[in-house]
Amino acid sequence: MTTKQRIILHLVSGGIGQTLDSLARACVPHFPENEFEVRHWNLVRTRAQLRRVMAGIAAESGPVLSSLTDQELKKDLDEGCLRMNVQLLDVMNNTLELLERVTGTQAHGRAGSQYVMDENYFRRIDAMHYVIEHDDGQQARGLREADVVLVGVSRASKTPTCFYLANRGIKAANVPLVPDTPLPLELFEARVPVIGLTIDPDALVEIRLTRLNAMVAAKPGIRPVFQETAYVDPEEVRAELLWAKRLCVRHGWPLVDVTRRSVEETSAAILDILEHPWPTSLPG
Repeated sequence: MTTKQRIILHLVSGGIGQTLDSLARACVPHFPENEFEVRHWNLVRTRAQLRRVMAGIAAESGPVLSSLTDQELKKDLDEGCLRMNVQLLDVMNNTLELLERVTGTQAHGRAGSQYVMDENYFRRIDAMHYVIEHDDGQQARGLREADVVLVGVSRASKTPTCFYLANRGIKAANVPLVPDTPLPLELFEARVPVIGLTIDPDALVEIRLTRLNAMVAAKPGIRPVFQETAYVDPEEVRAELLWAKRLCVRHGWPLVDVTRRSVEETSAAILDILEHPWPTSLPG
């Protein structure tokens, strides 16, 4: 059995580190023969804070990804890594240089400037409140205020996807699709985009069983009889999903298959649909 090479990866940010963390999570899986241990150094905005970072890098030597924008701190980090013979990649430089060439203006290095309480910030807060108030078909009369409405059967990732979209400033409501239960008239009167979420039947059964098992575990004494219910019966679930798909197709609502998608990937597919003309369905 081959032992994986252990690598300490330092992420140094002047903000909350979301950009670097996302980059690392996207890149690390491409090196399965290595075992990465990530060290987060966030909100680095003073020389005293940077000295603590440098001490940490010296104690656990490893490559450094930086998104610092303060020129003095960037210079100190560069010189420190050079002295320790540590590889450093400034992920901001190439992007900023490109935008400087395009705009003809110089970038201003203000730490955490992407997190200021501006119009976009308050839009995200409003979107989060909207999702809470319009989850699972609540307050149907407010659907006309949505940027998008997600529909789908139970446990098709509607709620987590709505919350992720809210973090992007998108007001997303969701309405459950339940056989023999009429949809609210407001869904058709709202005149907003409607997108259906679908999933592989076997995957859905597994998710529903896991959820029901968790509910039973939280309430000792309850006899787990749900294995025999239509909610988790494979044939019933398959019929339920087929009905939901046909409903979406009948109304011209595009479908996104969430089976092999993370919430982030599902949200990206939805944003793509909202920004561009969409096909009838997007396979997983």
